[in-house]
Amino acid sequence: MFEFKVHHQDGRARVARLATPHGTVTTPMFMPVGTQGTVKGISPQELLDIGSQMILGNTYHLMLRPGEELVAAHGGLPGFTAYPGPFLTDSGGFQVMSLGHLRKINEEGVIFKSHLDGSLVDLTPERSIEVQQALGADVIMAFDECPPFPAERDYITRSLERTVRWLERCLTFKSRDDQALFAIVQGGIHPDLRQLSLDLTLPFNTPGFAIGGLAVGESKAEMYPAVEFTTARLPEDKPRYLMGVGHPEDLVAGIALGVDMFDCVYPTRTGRFGYALTDDGRLNLNSSAPRRDLRPIDEDCDCYACRHYTRAYLAHLVRAGELLAPRMLSLHNLRYLHRLVERMRSVIAAGEFIGWARSWGARYFGGELPQWFAAALGASAAQRGLVGTRSPQHM
Repeated sequence: MFEFKVHHQDGRARVARLATPHGTVTTPMFMPVGTQGTVKGISPQELLDIGSQMILGNTYHLMLRPGEELVAAHGGLPGFTAYPGPFLTDSGGFQVMSLGHLRKINEEGVIFKSHLDGSLVDLTPERSIEVQQALGADVIMAFDECPPFPAERDYITRSLERTVRWLERCLTFKSRDDQALFAIVQGGIHPDLRQLSLDLTLPFNTPGFAIGGLAVGESKAEMYPAVEFTTARLPEDKPRYLMGVGHPEDLVAGIALGVDMFDCVYPTRTGRFGYALTDDGRLNLNSSAPRRDLRPIDEDCDCYACRHYTRAYLAHLVRAGELLAPRMLSLHNLRYLHRLVERMRSVIAAGEFIGWARSWGARYFGGELPQWFAAALGASAAQRGLVGTRSPQHM
């Protein structure tokens, strides 16, 4: 039911196929976030039209509203949302971390106050898996504790050890064979703690592994050495998922280091605030410059907004507060990220990824590459020097 096979590799970057009960997806890929069972403002058909392959659902929010029983009555998230493809659900751990003073963590799990009505909710590893099984996603996540940034080393150590104990409870409780449970590697930005988490987590040999505990407040210069360290030590025959990360530069750097899966609210949230993603950086449609610009957002983009509307019209919609503006900008931004990974899959298969990534970065950053970005490409290039581009028969 679940099969992951790498077909092309250029340095650390790779192209693979992941088979799931609701369809086979090609990685690397970006997953739009459907927190409440919908990607804000975008219909399921539009998601399919722009190239979405897998949607992320949120265990915490769907558990509280409308409740997993109602979703299960629809046959799970595909029936509930009318999106026919694969889903991934997070465990609720990140949302619990974000509650701060509204939650209390102990060995059993987490007790927190609902952000909806203040009622007390008890979320344990078993309860997280119970909800995710009812939601019916193809890929589900182990319940973890995601430490904030900054956090004391002792706290991160205790947290990652607890996360491993929770993983064991999740695997013991899980009963559905048609769902792949991914373990989550923690450890913050500390290499030795990342190694400890890897040592404790890898023996469980789950169908995939997520890189957690990052993009929680640290700088990219602090985050990417941790990504590089972790991906280099994860199994080559399992998918690698960098949780909650999805800026364009993050996709390029992460893919350079061997990440296969990404998710983030960034493209739709950015669209709702009047920004469009391009290879030249973010286009601010709130500013004066686009107001008389008769070009599309991106002349190379095939999304509905770029095929039908000018920058001037979209800037007018933004200023007028029209609902079409956030819809079209969100649609474009999602399509931009899908096109970005499509381009990367193509150049990886051709053995041209490093050169392409450097050229893309020079344009996107307007000149010199940030050190963290250049280092990610350098690490991939070093690996390429060792193994070259590998074809399927060598994987």
